[in-house]
Amino acid sequence: MTGDLRHVVERFRAVTTASVADAVDRVAKRAGFMSYEIKPIMPSKIVGPAVTVLERASTESQPPLHALEAIDEAAPGAIIIIGMEDAEGSRDVAQWGGLMTAGAVVRRLGGAVLDAGVRDVEEVRQAGFPVFSRTVIPSSTVGRYVTVAKNIPVVCGGVQVHPGDIIVGDTDGVVVVPQERAEEILVTAEQIEETERRMTEAIKRLGSITKAVKEFARI
Repeated sequence: MTGDLRHVVERFRAVTTASVADAVDRVAKRAGFMSYEIKPIMPSKIVGPAVTVLERASTESQPPLHALEAIDEAAPGAIIIIGMEDAEGSRDVAQWGGLMTAGAVVRRLGGAVLDAGVRDVEEVRQAGFPVFSRTVIPSSTVGRYVTVAKNIPVVCGGVQVHPGDIIVGDTDGVVVVPQERAEEILVTAEQIEETERRMTEAIKRLGSITKAVKEFARI
């Protein structure tokens, strides 16, 4: 990551996904939050630029070549995003496991977000590597799905992700920040956080949430 991007990432790390989701709503005028089904397999905070991989249903018995290449080629701190052409049908397939985790840890990647399942969960947790997925399941993609491309726009969790978009995730879920609006969205998210802090203080001072909402004219 460049110095400027690293600074942006660190500032995003200090705000919640809820504030980032609200900021994307305001600035981009569209939803940036992924489906509620995309959950962390352990409490985690991820922030970093997206490296994307696309998978497609296939009976070919191939390893996930594009995903393996993406892991080896991605810069430290990057978030691997694996999108599926058929997210509904991919819940019963694990896109990520222990060996991919080992590769990602060696490359010092920031996490992975999957439009399907994950397996080898205990290995992933022991490695301390953040993974967000729809399901946990022991199946393999081999003979069921193949990777078809990397570093292209993909849909993950119902949201389009472009390579380089900033991914922010925590126990509330995952939000995609469009790269070209990242600075503006970051400033807005920080303002939302500050307003929430002041509103919390007002609720305690006034002894009433309705009075605090009236004072700040927001909820």
